[in-house]
Amino acid sequence: MPLWSLLSTNGARICQATTSFTRTLVTTTTSTGVNRRVPPVLGKYETPKDFLKAIGRSAETKIPTENWAEFWKTSGQDLRKAGLAVKDRRYVLWCMEKYRNGLPIQAFAHEPTAKKTIRGWGPKVQNGKRIRSKRIKDKTKKKAL
Repeated sequence: MPLWSLLSTNGARICQATTSFTRTLVTTTTSTGVNRRVPPVLGKYETPKDFLKAIGRSAETKIPTENWAEFWKTSGQDLRKAGLAVKDRRYVLWCMEKYRNGLPIQAFAHEPTAKKTIRGWGPKVQNGKRIRSKRIKDKTKKKAL
């Protein structure tokens, strides 16, 4: 077998291997192969507004779509253009994917976590005992020692 034919077959293998590890510069969802399956209408969720009302967080006021199939084709970029915050976008897309997989909405929909009331290093009272620092706070006592 000639050397050039051996190099051409190995070269093709190397090129084929490197193209599978490189990232394409196209960022559209159709090129990445994202599953955009439209789920069937189940029970009382016949419109996108019903679905968004069921997942909560007042999402029905933030996304203006009326068509069921059009709603399930929306992407994160579309939600961004609609003016949704990052947390809302991620939550809506996560809920859409769970619904596509067949889970009932009651199994995954939840309210956002509450804001923390205690900030800093923690409470001054822990387990019923007042926590005090070990440093001497009164300067006159420090001089007497």
